[in-house]
Amino acid sequence: MPGDFLVRAYRAEDFDPVTILWRIAREKSTPEFQKRKGHFFYEDQEYFQNGILKKDKVWVVEEAGQPVAFMAMEKDFIDQLYVHPDHWRKGIGETLLNFARRLSPEHLWLYTLQVNVNARAFYEKHGFVAEKFGFSDPPEDEPDVEYHWRRNG
Repeated sequence: MPGDFLVRAYRAEDFDPVTILWRIAREKSTPEFQKRKGHFFYEDQEYFQNGILKKDKVWVVEEAGQPVAFMAMEKDFIDQLYVHPDHWRKGIGETLLNFARRLSPEHLWLYTLQVNVNARAFYEKHGFVAEKFGFSDPPEDEPDVEYHWRRNG
């Protein structure tokens, strides 16, 4: 049930489990894209350390003491939201979105790749509206969708 999961602030010891779940979730949700881009895991870790952690606030959901999901935000922008595939469809993503709405109660926005049909369905189910179709910045440089959620529709 959504809300049964505790969202807590990211801690330094979360680095390995969070970057591993991030990689696994991306490989499961967009396998062809991940295969085609061919990034090494150490590149993911460097980007997480020197990109995400430097600009975003990061929150973690854990189960049995292990991180199973995380969300990175900069103000009202959800930069990253990933749930380990073993924990999909348990309400963890919804819990993170509800947490984000408490942090930014009027507006949230994000990008997702157009090929990520599961993410698109998830965000649309939770009130996000596709407002712009474009291309993500390198290194992805892929068709993406800009989604917005506004309190009053």
